[in-house]
Order: sequence, then C-alpha cells, then structure tokens
Amino acid sequence: MPEPDQPKAAAPAGPRPTVLSLNINSKSALYAAFMPFLRHGGIFVPTTRNYALGDEVFMLLSLMDDPAKLPIAGTVVWITPVGAQNNKAQGIGVHFKGDDSGIEARRRIEGLLGGVMQSGRPTHTI
Repeated sequence: MPEPDQPKAAAPAGPRPTVLSLNINSKSALYAAFMPFLRHGGIFVPTTRNYALGDEVFMLLSLMDDPAKLPIAGTVVWITPVGAQNNKAQGIGVHFKGDDSGIEARRRIEGLLGGVMQSGRPTHTI
C-alpha cells in the first residue's frame, strides 16, 4: 500500500552565514583592520577561504584584553585576493550591519583607536 503524501519541509530561506572568529591583540593591528569609511564601520578579516561580494557572514570579534567577544553580523564588501599588489594580506572586508551589534562594535573600535584614526599609515584595505 503506498504511503500517504507527507507535507514537504519548506526550503531554507538561503544559505546560512559563515561564522568567522577574529582576535585582534594590538592597537596597530586594529587600526590596520578597521574600515571606518563604511557607513556602519567594518573590519578586514584575513582568510584563505573564498567569498563573494554580498556574502553574509557572522563573526566573533575579540578586541585586545577584553575577554568578551563581540558577535557581529555583516556582509562581504571587500576582497583582497592571494598575490595582491603591495603584499596586502589575503582576506575579506566585512561591513557591519546597522543593528545594535554593529553599532556597538564600531563604538568600541573607535573608542580604542581614539586619535590614531587620523593616522595616514597604510591599512589592509586602503
């Protein structure tokens, strides 16, 4: 006897975001990774994994001596490929979402960097 039709599970809304972990241990490393020119701020994450512009990611960011990790959702807006000019590190730039976690991350990073933000030193992106 054939089985009655079973309701089919709904297809997922889309791929789940990738989870990244980034530990930044110094002010100079934070300066090099921070992307203040993005609307909600962002950060460069060194990685050898392939991403496309627009990919959704979720990261746990550790800043210097703070034991708390900042959970941040974001979108890939920058890609530095392997072998980039000027020996730039391979990785992605993640634009923070405009939600509470993204706003808090930007506030914390800018508080740690203070006057260093005006420096003309090169960064991982620009």
